[in-house]
Amino acid sequence: MLIGILQTGASPDALKDDFGDYPDFFERLLAGRGLTFRRFRVETMDFPKDVHDCDGWLITGSRHGAYEDHPFIKPLEGFIRDAYAAHVPVVGICFGHQIIAQAMGGKVEKYAGGWSVGPTDYDFNGEKITLNAWHRDQVVKVPENAEVIASNDFCENAALLYDDRMFTVQAHPEFRPEFIEGLMRTRGPGLVPDDLMARARQRLGDPLQDKTMAARIAAFFLDHQTGAEKLRA
Repeated sequence: MLIGILQTGASPDALKDDFGDYPDFFERLLAGRGLTFRRFRVETMDFPKDVHDCDGWLITGSRHGAYEDHPFIKPLEGFIRDAYAAHVPVVGICFGHQIIAQAMGGKVEKYAGGWSVGPTDYDFNGEKITLNAWHRDQVVKVPENAEVIASNDFCENAALLYDDRMFTVQAHPEFRPEFIEGLMRTRGPGLVPDDLMARARQRLGDPLQDKTMAARIAAFFLDHQTGAEKLRA
């Protein structure tokens, strides 16, 4: 199954040589699960011609806010709505989670409660799943056609399911601990409070359920109707 990766941001230059770029992260996360990939740098207006150019779509994270005025935002929202209407499966991660919600009638804003950084616990319908986080923006209003399938005390709308067509997650299953540590070194100072980064560093060794999330993403792509039913379970 061919998945188009819609890249909306980039790994910091200081970390790219060691860790690669965002599409590399997802290709590693989802390797060996029956998926192949094609990349589109939509941040620089490299868009697919049609929602059927690939069998499914994955929207990456970004340093941009979904509510900001960038040339790629409106075309990406239109592409999301077209994919939904055509029943082409879409997965969104962090910014991807947010831009899909905004495109579908929800609301995203810079969260007054601040940042979530590093290993973070989420309640997925009664199952605790720990994933790395790196965000301040949040979905604060859920679209009418979406259901919340994960949350915690800090992030009420941590994962959303749009029937069997779109699955989105606020956290970063593709971010490994060493990359989070690199973000704290390169992007964190002056942006993320020092005490929050210190607490995140203390948890960098915590086990992550990134493989669990990779399996759920792959299952959603390969058979999104059955995959959606499993996500609700």
